[in-house]
Amino acid sequence: MADEQTVQYTAEHEWVLVDGDIATVGITSYAADKLGDVVFVDLPTVGSTVATGKVVGEIESTKSVGELFAPVDGEVTEINEAVVENPELVNTDPFGEGWLVKVRFTELPPLLTRDEYTVLVGE
Repeated sequence: MADEQTVQYTAEHEWVLVDGDIATVGITSYAADKLGDVVFVDLPTVGSTVATGKVVGEIESTKSVGELFAPVDGEVTEINEAVVENPELVNTDPFGEGWLVKVRFTELPPLLTRDEYTVLVGE
């Protein structure tokens, strides 16, 4: 689905793949590694409205609970049911089968490039 080089990033460790007015969102490999083994994913409902920077879900691992933040304002058009059923996809394929939500947005906020995100996480 996504490629670490072609997506944009947030400071909250999410990646965003833009296709028209739809943003597909997932967490980065860095975030997945820091969380550890993901055991539960709570995602927003389809049709719900989300706001940039607001918590829209949770990702629980054997180590901790992480919050999922909306990278854009908009309406949730799809959630990844496969991740709800098999949370480990977040660890094994965060840029592919481990995507989390799709949001129809009206305006794209400033996001980070791959290079900017790499500097942020110190890689």
